[in-house]
Amino acid sequence: MSVARLSKAHQKPPPPQKQKLPGSQKAMRPQPVDEDKKRNPAGRLQGKVAIITGADSGIGKSVALLFAREGADICIVYLEEHEDAKTTAARIEEIGRKVILCAGDIGEPGFCSKCVERTIKEFGKLDILVNNAGEQDEIAGVEDLSPKQVERTFKTNIFGFFYLTRAALPHLKEGASVINTTSVQAYEPSYHLMDYACTKAAILNFTRSLAKQLAPRKIRVNAVAPGPIWTPLIPASFPAEHLKDFGKKTLFKRPGQPAEVAPSYLFLAAQSESSFITGEVIHVNGGQAMPG
Repeated sequence: MSVARLSKAHQKPPPPQKQKLPGSQKAMRPQPVDEDKKRNPAGRLQGKVAIITGADSGIGKSVALLFAREGADICIVYLEEHEDAKTTAARIEEIGRKVILCAGDIGEPGFCSKCVERTIKEFGKLDILVNNAGEQDEIAGVEDLSPKQVERTFKTNIFGFFYLTRAALPHLKEGASVINTTSVQAYEPSYHLMDYACTKAAILNFTRSLAKQLAPRKIRVNAVAPGPIWTPLIPASFPAEHLKDFGKKTLFKRPGQPAEVAPSYLFLAAQSESSFITGEVIHVNGGQAMPG
């Protein structure tokens, strides 16, 4: 989206604020830009069905709204942020697409199976899977990592990708797309996000391995690696004073907005746009050079 469409508040780091994990979009200041309403849809996903995890808010919400504008029906998978999820669902219905909500823990294999089963029951098929949900918590260093936190982070950030993908695979046909959210942290990890960064590196290998497995079935598997993006995870993860510098290391000296990330997912989801792309990563990080 055009930078000119961003308010002055969105063109600089956000003011200090703090939330409890997993975070609420409604409480954020300023509100994230999650939809570019001046963007003209072209029916790239007309008649498609997508499951998107973490789609109640942040990047997942923007992806869900953009997919809906391009013609897809959506299953929103989220943990417990019911108000945010209902707001997103209402907007999708306003756009004119069908939507279902699936609340629970993707770290539980049974829940992942239920989400897929419900999607097939409601919509009759599945074309796109976006493994996006994640969590992070800042630490002082490795000695500060409790077994509980390590297990929780890995369960959500990578185990859930395995479980939901495994449940979805029997329903994915030729031309389907799997898109995973990794991170700039997979390439340049911060010690204070050690467990989170490790899971994001694991997602890279998961993406490339799965791409090799599913290529004979003509199912594409790719990833998006966002940099600093203004989502509820940020004020819920970091101390309030940390936010005054959030995004300043990008070439644009500001954090990105979810609506600036979502088009990358649309590109990878649309067979018409990316039919010869698999096992790849799109970096949306404000100009930070990344290998691979």
